[in-house]
Amino acid sequence: MIDARGLSCPMPVLMVQREVKKNQPKTIEVLVDNMTAVGNITRFAASQHYEVRYEEKAGDYRMTLWK
Repeated sequence: MIDARGLSCPMPVLMVQREVKKNQPKTIEVLVDNMTAVGNITRFAASQHYEVRYEEKAGDYRMTLWK
């Protein structure tokens, strides 16, 4: 689980990018707290052939990326 709440872009995307590069996981869970990060991570994930789903709860967004 990557917790990127409280961080401004591009940090959430860079955290996801590092995880993809290092471990090439089939599934990644990410927590962010703004729609800008959701959009940027979604674009990066698509470029790496991941599908993305997210849900919002109490101002936080839980993202699931999977191949």
